[in-house]
Amino acid sequence: MAAIDEIYRYLNEIAPFSTAMDFDNAGFLVGDGKTEVTKALVTLDITAQSVRQAREKGAQLIVSHHPVIFHPLKRLLSNSVPYLLAKEGIGAICAHTNLDMAPGGVNDCLAAALELSGRMEVAFYGELPCCVMGTLAQPMEPKSFAAFVKERLSCEGIRYVAGNRPVRKVALCSGAGGEFLFDAMEKGADAFVTGEVKHHEILAAKEAGLTLVDGGHFKTEDIAMEPLRERLSRAFPGIEFFLEENAGDGIRYL
Repeated sequence: MAAIDEIYRYLNEIAPFSTAMDFDNAGFLVGDGKTEVTKALVTLDITAQSVRQAREKGAQLIVSHHPVIFHPLKRLLSNSVPYLLAKEGIGAICAHTNLDMAPGGVNDCLAAALELSGRMEVAFYGELPCCVMGTLAQPMEPKSFAAFVKERLSCEGIRYVAGNRPVRKVALCSGAGGEFLFDAMEKGADAFVTGEVKHHEILAAKEAGLTLVDGGHFKTEDIAMEPLRERLSRAFPGIEFFLEENAGDGIRYL
C-alpha cells in the first residue's frame, strides 16, 4: 500500500505539475492525501462510469489525464462527477499537459505507437516540447499512412488530408494540437498527426501539400494510459492499478 500523497509525489517526479500549461488544472484535485491505496483506476477521463467501476473494484484512487475539475465550480450537485468522487471517498489525481510534454508522456507514447525513430522537438511550451517529430522506417504513401495511423490507434474512423509526397518525417501533437501544424511545416515534416484540427488548418495542410491525420482527441491520448498504468505498477508493486473498462468518448461513425 501507499498513500495518495506518495503516488502524487511520484507523478510529480515523472511529469512535474509545475510544468503544466497556464490554462490547465492538473494536480491532486479530490480526496484526502493520507488515504491508503490498495487499488487504483487509470483512465483518460473521469466520468460517472469511472467512479462506478472504481467503487465496484474497491479502488481508493483514480489517476486520469484530463482534469475532473477544469473550470471553477459554481455548484456541486449530486450527479456531478466531483460530488460522486467525494461521496464514495475516492481520490483523483489528474496529470494533463504536464504529462503530454514529459519524457515518456503522451506525445512520446503516440510516437512509439506510430513506430517513429529519431525524435526531435518541433515546438515548445517554455523549455518543454509540446510537438515532436520522428521518422518512419520506410516511406508510405499518404493514404497508406492514414490507414496505418487508424490501425495503430484502433480508430473507428479518421479524417485526413492526402499530401503531395510520400510520408517519412512525421510530426505529432496528441489531443488538440492543430495549432502546431505550422511549426511542423517549418520543420520539414511530410505529415502531421493530432487529435483535433480546425477548418483553416485543414486548408493550410491542403495548400502546402502536407499529409494531415486527425485521429481524434481520445484515441491520440488514450494510447498513453496503459504505459502510465505500467509505470505506476512498477513504482508501487503493492497496489493494483487497472484500466477503466469500455472507456471512450462516445463518438460513432456512419
